[in-house]
Amino acid sequence: MKNLQDQLAEYMDKRKLNENYEKVMHETLRYPDVLTFLSKHKAELGANAIEKSASKLYEFVREKQKAERGEVGLVPGYLPELIISNGLIDVSYVPSKKTIARNQQNALAKRVMRINMPKDIETATLAGYTITPGRQAALTAAQNFVHEFCAAPTIFHKGLYLHGAFGVGKTYLLGAIANALAEAGYSSLMLHFPTLSVEMKGAIKDNSVITKIESIKRAQILMLDDIGADTANAWIRDDILGVILQYRMQEQLPTFFTSNFSMAELEAYLTNSAKGREPIKARRIMERVQYLTTEIEVAGINRRFEN
Repeated sequence: MKNLQDQLAEYMDKRKLNENYEKVMHETLRYPDVLTFLSKHKAELGANAIEKSASKLYEFVREKQKAERGEVGLVPGYLPELIISNGLIDVSYVPSKKTIARNQQNALAKRVMRINMPKDIETATLAGYTITPGRQAALTAAQNFVHEFCAAPTIFHKGLYLHGAFGVGKTYLLGAIANALAEAGYSSLMLHFPTLSVEMKGAIKDNSVITKIESIKRAQILMLDDIGADTANAWIRDDILGVILQYRMQEQLPTFFTSNFSMAELEAYLTNSAKGREPIKARRIMERVQYLTTEIEVAGINRRFEN
């Protein structure tokens, strides 16, 4: 059997090609990746495969060289790859490293639905959470939750009830947890609770309250941010929050909260309504909050306006 170099030489010699075409094909057939491919797949190639696949080989080299020069190719974001198809050589296109990274980032973004949440939490990470004495307990609990949930996602795991003053990093930590879970393939829904309250009142007009509640209560992982910052409202407390928490308690679904109130302070807040004091209804809500979460205080300086 003739060696590869002899076959290539024979192909070039027997063809009556014009000078320009001959030069192009000469360079194409000696391109390192082409030589490696032909040598590796010599036994799989049919008769006259090189001659019949000349245009595909040229396409491969042309597109590969464009990528090497940083130019946009025939299929933007994808790189050429030689394959064998029915004894001939063909070109397939595979995603570049940048395209793969972008697709992975898009997939992660789709796993975390954020509604009326700060933009900076989109890139929040547990590794990027600044450790201080007042934050250590919350960070450790967050890391433990991610590890334990990913190890056994089908069993019940208590979420966190993070409370503390403004700007101490409660919301950022929720975002970091959601992003870490997204990397492991799990979905989260993050909601700013005061805004949700306003939207729910508006949803009465188009009869979409039940639909909205259904989508929220069934979230794989639910995160309610800034609970207690809205105006006290018995309907929101009982028919919105109460329904959501009841379902999540029954189904044992991970739930998180942030608040400026401790659990005791939130209960006092929920006790008041336009109807007067309703301690039993407030206690009913808090029993569900306490079942679903572990209370942790986050302390420290207000970092909200730091550069």
